[in-house]
Amino acid sequence: MDHQQIWELIKLQLSTQLAPSKMGAWIEPVSPSLENNQLCLSLPSQFFIDGLKNDCEEKILSALKSLNLPHLQLEYRVDTSIILFPETQKPAPSAKKIDGFIDERFTFENFVVGPSNEFCHAASLAVAEQPGAQYNPLYIHGGVGLGKTHLINAIANQLAASGNYKIAYRTGEHFTNELIDSIRTQKTSAFRNKYREVDILIIDDIQFIEGKQSTQEEFFHTFDALHKAKKQIILTSDRDPSAIKHLAERLRSRFNWGLVADIQPPNFETRMAILKSKIALAGIDLDEDICFLLASKITSNVRELEGALTRLTAYSKLSRKPITMELAQDKLRDQLQLQAKIISVENIQKTVANYFNIRTKDMRSKVRKRNIAYPRQVAMYLSKELTKMSMPEIAEKFEKKDHTTILYAHRKIQKECLEKSDFKQEIQRLIQLLKQG
Repeated sequence: MDHQQIWELIKLQLSTQLAPSKMGAWIEPVSPSLENNQLCLSLPSQFFIDGLKNDCEEKILSALKSLNLPHLQLEYRVDTSIILFPETQKPAPSAKKIDGFIDERFTFENFVVGPSNEFCHAASLAVAEQPGAQYNPLYIHGGVGLGKTHLINAIANQLAASGNYKIAYRTGEHFTNELIDSIRTQKTSAFRNKYREVDILIIDDIQFIEGKQSTQEEFFHTFDALHKAKKQIILTSDRDPSAIKHLAERLRSRFNWGLVADIQPPNFETRMAILKSKIALAGIDLDEDICFLLASKITSNVRELEGALTRLTAYSKLSRKPITMELAQDKLRDQLQLQAKIISVENIQKTVANYFNIRTKDMRSKVRKRNIAYPRQVAMYLSKELTKMSMPEIAEKFEKKDHTTILYAHRKIQKECLEKSDFKQEIQRLIQLLKQG
């Protein structure tokens, strides 16, 4: 197997783990070569090497291990002759209209719709058909690997193909770093003009600006300028605006002006549909029982599911062996065991304490202050929902005399979930955090 085949298989795995913006920024410019036991990755400057190391090195090493090539060491080189956008490469249809890295593979046609994402899909499609007319801003939030990036790429691709829109696509991190650089080089006016003249502004992972006062100030004015001009703003985040603690209140208010839509982990039927869609695109054969194994065991997010399929496909190509049930169970042993791990009360206490910024030992204390009692009740509720322990056993873990405290907490949190959709989303986010480990 030569260097190009190795690198293509690594890229295949990375594409299921990295956002399109990072694939475009750090992975696409790489020129690989193989020398002895070194996989040499050449990039146009030290800036690209630093970015690749920070964001991707661990994932590349993990991919090498999964390809049974752990002996290969990574070497980085600067090659100024590398052309980022060679003339021989055909430009993407939307390349001239989009400022940013958009993945053309992500479209509405290949997005698998299910109960967990149908609302977000419908809202995204409405924005793509009539930008600025409704749902402005469109704010999509949910956990990692659930399809947020797919949807915003689909919006950008459809808009670029259907109209003469000027689109800017950024991550929250990129936007922040660009602002810092403009301040350092005294080019803030150019920075402001660039973003306030676009027709569509897409910011992926807007939660990155949390706690960054200068970035929030600049984004606030950019938001207002675009909104007043009826330009479309699209944002994604890992949480609801109300859950971003260190966010300026006026920004939080504006994020709620349009439509806030959450995307949840897919159910079994949707996971099966996603798998079959990916299998068809990859042109491989996979027995129904293997699909059932993956869809039933890997439940946290779509990216994990795609990653498992990619690992099987890569190994099958390398070994020239068919994908059998035995091979799937062997090569995905660690991943399947991780997904099936038992959630303990201790883990719930620690996760909930971290989430609400209190001490783990507060979970077992007698303090009745709301900022401690409330998270404790949430942990009790989750312990009853996610473990097989009886209520008396759970009570013992919380150092309570009997199970009535657990029963009361469970009923209270259950009632709030039914009455408050925002609170229900927060509980679902905690469940996802626990399942992801």
